[in-house]
Amino acid sequence: MTTYDQGFRAAGPPPPAPPAATPARPAAPEGSRLARAWRGRPEDPRWARPALWGLLAVTTVLYLWSLGASGYANQFYSAAVQAGSESWKAFFFGSSDAGNSITVDKPPAALWPMALSVRVFGLSSWAILVPEALMGVATVGVLYAAVRRRFSAAAGLIAAATLAVTPVAALMFRFNNPDALLCLLMVAAVYCVLRALEDARTKWLVLAGVWFGLGFLTKTLQAWLILPPLALVYAVCAPAKLGKRIRQLLLGGLAMVVAGGWWVAIVELWPKSSRPYIGGSQDNSFLELTFGYNGLGRINGNETGSVGGGGGGGNGGGRWGETGIDRLFSSDMGGQIAWLLPAAFILLLAGVWLTWRAKRTDTQRSAFLVWGGALLMTFATFSFMSGIFHQYYNIALAPYIAAIVGMGAAMLWERRSTAAASMVLAATVAVTAIWSYVLLNRSSDWHPWLRWAVLIAGLAAAAGLLVASRLGGRLALGVAGLGLAASLAGPIAYTLNTVDTPHGGSIVTAGPAVSGGMGGPGGGRPGGFPGGANGGPPGMRNGNAQGQNGTGTGQNGQPGMIPGGGQQGGQNGGQNGGFPGGGFPGGGQSQQNGTGQGQNGQTGQGQNGQGQQGNRQGMMPGGMGEGGRRGGGMGGLLDGPSVSSKVKAALEKNSGDYTWIAAAIGSQNAAGYQLATEDPVMAIGGFNGSDPSPTLAQFKAYVEQGKIHYFISSGGMGGMGGGPGGGNGTSSKISSWVEANFKKVTVDGTTLYDLTQKASK
Repeated sequence: MTTYDQGFRAAGPPPPAPPAATPARPAAPEGSRLARAWRGRPEDPRWARPALWGLLAVTTVLYLWSLGASGYANQFYSAAVQAGSESWKAFFFGSSDAGNSITVDKPPAALWPMALSVRVFGLSSWAILVPEALMGVATVGVLYAAVRRRFSAAAGLIAAATLAVTPVAALMFRFNNPDALLCLLMVAAVYCVLRALEDARTKWLVLAGVWFGLGFLTKTLQAWLILPPLALVYAVCAPAKLGKRIRQLLLGGLAMVVAGGWWVAIVELWPKSSRPYIGGSQDNSFLELTFGYNGLGRINGNETGSVGGGGGGGNGGGRWGETGIDRLFSSDMGGQIAWLLPAAFILLLAGVWLTWRAKRTDTQRSAFLVWGGALLMTFATFSFMSGIFHQYYNIALAPYIAAIVGMGAAMLWERRSTAAASMVLAATVAVTAIWSYVLLNRSSDWHPWLRWAVLIAGLAAAAGLLVASRLGGRLALGVAGLGLAASLAGPIAYTLNTVDTPHGGSIVTAGPAVSGGMGGPGGGRPGGFPGGANGGPPGMRNGNAQGQNGTGTGQNGQPGMIPGGGQQGGQNGGQNGGFPGGGFPGGGQSQQNGTGQGQNGQTGQGQNGQGQQGNRQGMMPGGMGEGGRRGGGMGGLLDGPSVSSKVKAALEKNSGDYTWIAAAIGSQNAAGYQLATEDPVMAIGGFNGSDPSPTLAQFKAYVEQGKIHYFISSGGMGGMGGGPGGGNGTSSKISSWVEANFKKVTVDGTTLYDLTQKASK
């Protein structure tokens, strides 16, 4: 019995483990490059490479399917993409508009591929979203390559297929948030670390540092979350002397700092007077943004300038949900990522156990430690962080889960002749089937037959795997195939629902509606903000859940997040903190048609907040919903406004005479008008309307210089979040000054103030 199977009672010798040192490279297959690409490695079965190309082709179709239905998706980022396609300065800084008033609240790397696409193909949904879909296909391919190098082709295919059909991955690879590029870069970085662990070649560790640096320019410190376990594994397991290992890690760190730091250095050294304000920061500093709102604030909840203002997360996560080890298994998170999470934990333990007594430099054990370390570090952080946390963040876990499932399943299958290996494999399939039943039961009215089919097929496959070694070859493979199909059926069903549903706004989720959810809405389904059935909104896109009158009570006796919320929505959101103080100015007590007593005695003034336009329903009172709001309104966290042709024509009149054709409170509000006109619209206060940019004095100077034509009324809502821009902050001061001094014009229900004409006294 080998040390690999210590504790396993073998019925026969297991297959030999791959050597720890670098294997001899076989001669390249004969024939053309095309033939070699199709055939793959000589030692691979003939079906392996065609199966990979088939998987990549199916993934491409899946991620491109009906892609344009989501429109501009997250208009906050789409507006910045449009700006970057018009201005190289906006491209470099990640500005929200081509006039370079303020940046998005992230570094700009994720915007660059989309902006280049729009420069080439023109502004459209497809030009923005196709690069994201192709990143998803590339991520699946790189994950296959990373797993295949140390394991079998079957292991690589299982890992790649698992990633491709993970619901949150399918969601974000069809969306324009930074998470798609970040996921690709993290998988590429892990691939390079695994290559470096094979023979301690420095170039691979340096290249990994480059990917980590670019990851920082994509989503700041989240990219470095998995650095500690990867560095530790390399320091211990790389096949080189300790001194060389340390020097290599330092070189990799230097490459990371250079790859991620050059842009930061330029931004920090650039005179503030000639660059855009750094969105999301409170003192126009990218470093403050990195270590505050987008850094440590995400961990401890102290996020000054974010939605709901600063301050800790409160009771176990407060407004962003309860923290704890079960957080990612909860109603609003489980269907996004957790289908194979129990399986990944089981298979990680099995893989480490099987390789525990191997040599220090064993590459299979290193692979389990690298992928497992990345999984555990990310899982622990997401489970206990008190700051802003949305369901779609879980895409970061998807490749780590997929890799461990592929490696662990293949390793146990190779050792299925041992009783222990077959029992662990059977238990993994059984647990996955039962857990899939639980997740599917949370959407009990959605294809109710599916949960029973998955449960029965999974348990049957588990029983067959217990005796797989005594079955014939084809029958054993059939049992294994049934187990794999049962394990992936739930994620596949959720993914198909996801790709067939348009998604828009800042907070999206995958799959159908679930009961008991509390997170953000996706595609207008319940399960998000209080206001709709089961805690969901009254619909964002294709939504049909209508909130009942009334508001739930939040933590500390404060109103639930969104006025107009149903009783259950108020309870779900309120118990989890929602947005303290009602969160959205203009909140307070709900009224059905979009008027409610808000902060500072102000009233929300959206246009028919529960109206309907096409398949888009009004999101919430105060005109925040895309269908209900034809203009004005709050601009909203969730989506930008729909702009009528008359409003568009008014804004475009003499547009070449102005730096900004208009100014509006909040980036989402400004984004809708900018995307409709393709002209710069100033986002006062940044994403939340709470950034102190521009100041009242700066805004007055822009108006005096004739740089802004219109101010788009936000119904008196001068910023969200209780930060410097909210309440009596910068945004409110600008709104009050404009309303008191300039001519009011109403165009197709939208209130504009002409900043070139003084109000008559």
